[in-house]
Amino acid sequence: MKLWKGRFIKEANSSAEEFNASIEVDQRLYKQDIQGSLAHALMLGKQGIIPMEEAEIIRHSLLEILKDIEAGKVTFSVEQEDIHMNIEVLLTERIGPIGKKLHTARSRNDQVATDLRLYQKEEIDSVLSLLKILI
Repeated sequence: MKLWKGRFIKEANSSAEEFNASIEVDQRLYKQDIQGSLAHALMLGKQGIIPMEEAEIIRHSLLEILKDIEAGKVTFSVEQEDIHMNIEVLLTERIGPIGKKLHTARSRNDQVATDLRLYQKEEIDSVLSLLKILI
């Protein structure tokens, strides 16, 4: 499912799809994307935006997706363009329309900013440890 598909009559050329996709680069953010989504689902439930039972279904399914990714059972798709859509599609395939509720009150820009901050925080710790060894 392309985010922009409804705006065009013709299918995009495959080279245009590959150019537009970032999954080859941002697939390394899967842990951070799921971590942010776990927190977001909990917030949605605690604030009463979605029923807490649905928030727990989302959280449980995200943890299962994380296990599957780490076990090598998931292949990311260029058709889904980025890590956010890949995980959202996996989630929706597993739990149906409840999975789409994860995007409530959240923009893709929010997801990108959160994922990158979490990733950088982890990488900085790793680099500092290596620098200590080097020094």
